[in-house]
Amino acid sequence: MVSRSNILIDLHQHRDIQGGAARAAVFGISDGLVSNVGLILGVAGASADARAVQVAGLAGLVAGAISMAAGEYNSMRVQAELFEREIELERKELKRNPAGEAVEMAQRYQARGVDADLARELAADMMAKPEVALEFHTREEIGVGPDDLGSPMGAAISSLAAFGIGAVAPLVPWFFTSGTGAVVLSMVVSLVAAIAIGYGISVFTEGSKAKAIVRQIAFTAVPAAITYTIGSIIGVGLD
Repeated sequence: MVSRSNILIDLHQHRDIQGGAARAAVFGISDGLVSNVGLILGVAGASADARAVQVAGLAGLVAGAISMAAGEYNSMRVQAELFEREIELERKELKRNPAGEAVEMAQRYQARGVDADLARELAADMMAKPEVALEFHTREEIGVGPDDLGSPMGAAISSLAAFGIGAVAPLVPWFFTSGTGAVVLSMVVSLVAAIAIGYGISVFTEGSKAKAIVRQIAFTAVPAAITYTIGSIIGVGLD
């Protein structure tokens, strides 16, 4: 049984990973690199014209960044609206039936091993503070608190900027050289960027660095090789 005297308060800190901006940045920079290196090398395989590759790469960067930002904003906005509706329903239920909500809260404490009398006491204390009670019920029933919905605009801006950074990496060599040299440099830059992104992801997730780096290299190199091969085949056909 749990009593008030032996309840431990967990004071260790966690990072805020629910807001959306960090997730959007991680996915954005990875998607920017993967999609644009594939596009650039696909065009390069079909045509040796550096100008054509530059235009395609810039178009892919701009269109992809805007698309990513819009998608991130819309998905987070819709999700937030759904959660806001459920939170508002819970707020109304707390006002309409506080006794029933207090019983439900006490039962949830008891299900975790808290003594029945103490559970009812804790529930009564929390129900006396409407915002605390709302936070408890929303976290228990829908998995988020009223302050955990994140910022759709922040996620969109983060996604746009990150995609642009990732997408520009394989494009840079094409403004200084062309032909096979540009293809090789573009791939080398992309692989270096993939290593950096993989390492960054491993730091963020505190996972295996080797696994994250190898995965990101594979996600970058395989699509690039496929699109370059397809582009080369199409280019031969056009010739």
